[in-house]
Amino acid sequence: MIFKRICKITFIAHGATVHSLEGIICDTLKYPKLNEFGEEEMEKVCEYLEKRGVPYDRIYSSPAACCTQSAQIIAKMFKRKVDIIDFPNRNHGEWNGLSYSELFDNGGPSAITGTPKNGESFEAFNQRVSDSIDKLVNSNKGNRIIIVTSPEIIQSALAKALNLPPESQFKMLIKTGSLTQISYFETWSSVIYSGYVPL
Repeated sequence: MIFKRICKITFIAHGATVHSLEGIICDTLKYPKLNEFGEEEMEKVCEYLEKRGVPYDRIYSSPAACCTQSAQIIAKMFKRKVDIIDFPNRNHGEWNGLSYSELFDNGGPSAITGTPKNGESFEAFNQRVSDSIDKLVNSNKGNRIIIVTSPEIIQSALAKALNLPPESQFKMLIKTGSLTQISYFETWSSVIYSGYVPL
């Protein structure tokens, strides 16, 4: 049986920043930008995409500086423009600026699924990501698209595709500068690969 795909999305995790290297939780849009290692990661992503030779119809980016900077590097290679979409990181409230290790030390691994003061609940974040993906898929029928975003949004997209419970979501390692591809069909989706880091 042949299934008719609606849309294929290649999610690309932004390049490394000083915060990502230190495991700092950050939902600020303007900072931090890519560091030198992050720029190298995105160059490797471009080399991988160029070797594959697959055309993409649209390139989207989350609004954070590290995402838009990463997307511009990719867009330059494809000679395409970047569409900035309303796809921000989770609002971490009072957790902003903490490290994940600090958060786990204070509340255990389950703390990440809790709701920080003045922040966004885990359920609301996942629902927001799910709604955004549905909207993008429906507006890109028949297309192959790239979305440059954060690892936590990619984890949420994978959890949606695989129907994973919240406590399993953060067990999927998504490194900066990695690629994850999901095909979307009428009533289901298929993960093609996840967290691939070009050598």
